[in-house]
Amino acid sequence: MFTREKLENNQVWLYIGMLIMATIFGFLMPGYAENLGSVISMIIALLMYSMFSQIPFTSLKKVFGDPKYFKALLTINFIIVPIVVWLLAQFLPGNPTLLIGFYLVLLTPCIDYVIVFTSLGKGDEKLVLTSTPILFVAQMLLLPLYLWMFMGRDAVGIVEPTPFFEAFFGLIIIPLVVALLLQIVAKRGAFGKKILDGSAWLPVPFMALTLFIVVASQIIKLPTYVDQIIKVIPLYIVFMVIMPFIAKYVAKWFKLGMKSGRALIFSGSTRNSLVVLPLALALPEIGNVVAAVIITQTIIELISELVYIRVVPNFLLRDK
Repeated sequence: MFTREKLENNQVWLYIGMLIMATIFGFLMPGYAENLGSVISMIIALLMYSMFSQIPFTSLKKVFGDPKYFKALLTINFIIVPIVVWLLAQFLPGNPTLLIGFYLVLLTPCIDYVIVFTSLGKGDEKLVLTSTPILFVAQMLLLPLYLWMFMGRDAVGIVEPTPFFEAFFGLIIIPLVVALLLQIVAKRGAFGKKILDGSAWLPVPFMALTLFIVVASQIIKLPTYVDQIIKVIPLYIVFMVIMPFIAKYVAKWFKLGMKSGRALIFSGSTRNSLVVLPLALALPEIGNVVAAVIITQTIIELISELVYIRVVPNFLLRDK
């Protein structure tokens, strides 16, 4: 019998299969694949709803009830990662377009499939799940500040605030409000509870669909901008290699438990490529280049996550 548990237990292979299919589809049928780009924002919004609907918002107190984890989470994502990213960016040429993509994707912590990989890596996925709204709000507020600090006038001249606010409203506020209302309705009647129970099936297929649409619609652009992409690939790899070790010592510094420490490693190392992609595509004239830089990071990151789920629990933070 096909169950939600079986679906969730095999979701990584589903994602890998989708990536392969999306790559093939994108190169064999580029015209059809490129048209999928118009629905990226809508699909991501549905993905966010499906994930928000599974968050017991009354348990958000768990994050704040674990002040050590909450402080460590903010420290790793909004102090240490920006420093690491800025240092890595010094190895890039002074190309504002390239830097925008590099900063957009690496300065924003992941809020979607990081939950899946944290669970597979034997971390506390509930802590990651309940911290999702906090991370998203923080990164949307701080991202313009970081871009201004790191790029100055170059960022001001390229990045307009309107797409950021539109993405914040469409990708987070609307899905979050719908999920909250649904949970309220579910407490008052059987119909609402059925909808909520049905929504529990959505995160995995919507994540797979999102990966397919994003990769299929953007993969054909990568060869066009290969001269740009090849400059960021080594830096993405360095980031993925060093961040788990840095996060491990941050977890030790804040005296986190084993599972919360693993959760911190995954949060600090996994970036928010899917949600910032609509921001990149909304940039006038340079959107395609920035999107290609971001998609490259997604591919490298997903491969790295398959390594993380073995290395983190078996080497970095082993059970005592």
